[in-house]
Amino acid sequence: MRWSNSLSTCPSLEAAVKEVVEKSLESLQTRADLGLLFISSAFTSEYPRLMPLLQEHLPETPIIGCSGGGIIGMNENQKPQELEQQTAISLSLAHLPEVAVKAFHISPEQLPDLDSSPDDWCNLIGVPSTDQPQFIILADPFSAKINDLLQGLDYAYPNSAKVGGLASNGLTGKNAGLFCQDRLYQEGVVGVCLSGKIILETIVAQGCRPIGQPYRVTQGERNIVLELEELVAYDDQVVSAGIRQSPLEVLQELVQSLNDKDRKLAENSLFVGIVRDEFKQNLEQGDFLIRNLIGVDPKAGAIAIGDLVRTGQRIQFHLRDAHTSAEDLKMLLKHYQEEVAYETTTTNSATALMFSCLGRGEGLYGEPNFDSRLFSSYLNIPISGFFCHGEIGPVGSNTFLHGYTSVFGICRQPSE
Repeated sequence: MRWSNSLSTCPSLEAAVKEVVEKSLESLQTRADLGLLFISSAFTSEYPRLMPLLQEHLPETPIIGCSGGGIIGMNENQKPQELEQQTAISLSLAHLPEVAVKAFHISPEQLPDLDSSPDDWCNLIGVPSTDQPQFIILADPFSAKINDLLQGLDYAYPNSAKVGGLASNGLTGKNAGLFCQDRLYQEGVVGVCLSGKIILETIVAQGCRPIGQPYRVTQGERNIVLELEELVAYDDQVVSAGIRQSPLEVLQELVQSLNDKDRKLAENSLFVGIVRDEFKQNLEQGDFLIRNLIGVDPKAGAIAIGDLVRTGQRIQFHLRDAHTSAEDLKMLLKHYQEEVAYETTTTNSATALMFSCLGRGEGLYGEPNFDSRLFSSYLNIPISGFFCHGEIGPVGSNTFLHGYTSVFGICRQPSE
């Protein structure tokens, strides 16, 4: 298995395509079985010309891609670079022996009902679940029904990794482009299934830290939390403290207990983490699905969050800032490095795909290339990707659409 990536900032589409193809092929030094392409919104008016140009250079190579408000790739010094709101094209090529590659486009009306059988979802993709494919998914932010798609794919392919992002065109996301084979699409989903001798491992950095303590939802309706039950640790078990309060009361007491810095941060960077593993007792930073706190009802004492909740679920409030985001990613990278213990020094034997929120990058950290350079300080493999309107990656055993997150997909061969 071999991977290569090239990044171009040429303002001419023809020159940029020529540069990334030539450099990527020169580095690959063999047949390209897959292409992954990300193009900046600076080329919006030229999206229809992109795939015909690529087909001239790579006529036999399956290619998927999308537009991004920022583009990520390897510069001429083979260092990762995040080009935000700049003219850029990033092209990754892969030589994948013993891997079946299936590119696809799905329009919104093609999605099966959520009560359909797994076979209906497998027929939609065209790959049986027994092949255990790995998924890279790129979607239109407005028409893709992405949550339904992810739920259906998890149902049909429970043991398959799924990563990706929502295409973006700067801060608006409108007129985003999706590319598959030789066509431009502006709705639905494009993606690729990789089956066979390949592993896709994921790192999902949500960039938050928990504050206070976990609570159990005792009353809730859809995305509204009406009552919470305080939990305490006892003999390595989490048990009820026998105290029930409205979420607003809990939140007011929590904010008062914070130091001045965190109290100020809570004014605009407060989130809710939903515990994904109902059986885990000792919760850690990566055990939560982070969702927006989108509203408060002072009269009822209720809160509204950006996801459905149900009675019995555990939640905990979280804060996010640049320092927390950096420390979260460091922790996850260190854990991956220690747990996987995969040797990444072999040139071009693996790659990483980075799907990062438009709200991260230089606007969050105050300096460019932060997440990608941090990743490279732990893992010496090429990286490419884009800044998204939403990031796709797993938490626990299910796949979710995230915000303010950096999702990494690491593609490599299985260890012998």
